Amino acid sequence: MNTPLINTSLCPVCGARNRCTLADPRTVDQACWCFTAAINPEVLAALPEEVRGKACLCPRCAGLETASHDAP
Repeated sequence: MNTPLINTSLCPVCGARNRCTLADPRTVDQACWCFTAAINPEVLAALPEEVRGKACLCPRCAGLETASHDAP
């Protein structure tokens, strides 16, 4: 069984940049914005099992912004 590669710098829902500091070698020593964000557990539960815990949502898909400034 082949497991698809997951780009940890992209949102697994929409494909936009997720602004994850842990996915960027230049900022890997900084806490990600999602560590302190209140993300609806239902949003996380709706993610496919294969991407859970592997890539951050972008702020828009996490429900924290109404529009994303980052294009995929």
